Order: sequence, then structure tokens, then C-alpha cells
Amino acid sequence: MTEPLALTIQQATRAAAASRTTIYAAVRSGRLRAVKRGRRTLILRPDLLRWLEELPQLTPRPDPPSATSR
Repeated sequence: MTEPLALTIQQATRAAAASRTTIYAAVRSGRLRAVKRGRRTLILRPDLLRWLEELPQLTPRPDPPSATSR
């Protein structure tokens, strides 16, 4: 079976490992595009992937010196 092209908010939260609040906040701010089909709010798969790719990247921190190296 192929991946769906459009996701409900519930499906988008599972796919992105994000809460409903986070998804709706991203939609309200314009960072994540949503479309309407009747009463249903949908997130297109490419838009969800783009949003995830645009999230800030973590900068790795150097390992702290170990207590045994003193």
C-alpha cells in the first residue's frame, strides 16, 4: 500500500511525533500549510516533510571531561 498524500491532524501528529497543539500552532503561524476538504483539515505529506526539515537542528555539545581523567 502506498503512503497517503494527505494526512488528518491526528495522522500528522503521529507521523511527525508532535502534539496537536504543536501542529495547530505551526499551521496558525504559517510555517505548516494546511488545506480544507469539507470540514476536515488536512496536511499534505510534502508540506509536513518540509516543515520537519525546517525545524532547527541541534548543535552537538562536546562531551564533558570525565571525572577519572583528572
